[in-house]
Amino acid sequence: MTEPAYPVPPDAQGFARRARGEARADFARVGARTEPARVFETGGLRLRFPRTAAGCEAVLINTGGGMVGGDHANAAIELGAGAQVLFTTQSAEKIYRSDGETSEVDARATLGAGARLEWLPQETILFEGARFRRRLTVDLAADASLLLVEAVIFGRIAMGERSIDASLRDSWRIRRGGRLVFAEELRLDHASAILDRPAVGRGARAIASILIAAPDAQAQLDKIRAVLDDSGQRGDERLDAGASAFNGLTLARLASPSPDRLRAVVVAVMMALRGRAAPRVWS
Repeated sequence: MTEPAYPVPPDAQGFARRARGEARADFARVGARTEPARVFETGGLRLRFPRTAAGCEAVLINTGGGMVGGDHANAAIELGAGAQVLFTTQSAEKIYRSDGETSEVDARATLGAGARLEWLPQETILFEGARFRRRLTVDLAADASLLLVEAVIFGRIAMGERSIDASLRDSWRIRRGGRLVFAEELRLDHASAILDRPAVGRGARAIASILIAAPDAQAQLDKIRAVLDDSGQRGDERLDAGASAFNGLTLARLASPSPDRLRAVVVAVMMALRGRAAPRVWS
């Protein structure tokens, strides 16, 4: 009998993981352009590099169509000196109901001298009963630049799922020149019940964080606040948002009962910061 190419040991509870996927890519500056120098893919993850006039775009594709409990995805990219990359996903990532195990994503980015990364994946959608853990680590050279956007939607709002019992663990670590400059741990159990609390989410079903780590990060604060100020209140599509600058970083938080409302404002912020439209796969 043929042994599997990537045998997976059972976890502590004795269950085998349903699926494992890994995608890695190294990018190098070639003249005026950035090109993928090395690419590795296994499992259900694929990277595609559509040609664009604005630089190198890397699109992560999950061929499994989503993740269930026990799935594990690993994505890692490295930018050489002067490389400029936009990293995004083909579609929103769906985290389905779990029978007890956790869906896990580990993501890492390393940026060399003068490199610039726009980390702009589409939303992660947690279904009823989902259990999701994500770990994101970014290591930047002293003069590298990072624009990071992550959004999570709780429930399929269009299907009437406004009250879901799902759990989220989200861990971020950002280092510049080897020094830790940003660390965050988010934990949400019984998601909709927690988000309904006035001091937590005021009924939000979509949340997003926008982080800039760059030499000019604090100069971008006014651009973000201008977009947030213009977003205003639109009927029941309330948006709670704020932004601040500290320690060479700029950070914005957004929360809304309406995923569509939140997405529209996130796109507007990205356009203000990037000076061009959102990635094509977002449309």
